[in-house]
Amino acid sequence: MLDNAFVRPEDDTAADAIEAIGDELALFDDWMDRYQYIIELGRKLPPFPREWMDDAHRVPGCQSQVWLEARMNDGTMYFAGASDAAIVMGLVALLLRVYSGRSPDEILATEPSFLSDLGLVQALSTNRGNGVEAMARAIRSAAAQEKERRD
Repeated sequence: MLDNAFVRPEDDTAADAIEAIGDELALFDDWMDRYQYIIELGRKLPPFPREWMDDAHRVPGCQSQVWLEARMNDGTMYFAGASDAAIVMGLVALLLRVYSGRSPDEILATEPSFLSDLGLVQALSTNRGNGVEAMARAIRSAAAQEKERRD
């Protein structure tokens, strides 16, 4: 049984999640409204255990503090994440919606280019954009390590 901290998928595939996020962001006319929506997504993430808010779980390359935990369960990877900044917490929620609850193969097949395709990286400060990309790299790195372990 997985801890309650891990995000369970609400969409059937990573591609479905990306499409749904794009549709949801398109409902808003400007980036201020989109930011507010993203912040709300972050507030809905499962609580991240305090004992994981350490250097071992910290994602390097992020301006804000970001923590990530990965678990395998029956061939599926689940992720938990948190940040000390509201907008970054929302970006963590978006990434986990796409990647959590997927097989390592699906995670590796899903390029993080959707972040640019949806205009997210361009709408952020350079440091925040770099941080989002660092989070995506950390998730994909965990999937690659898991795949290596299995093969």
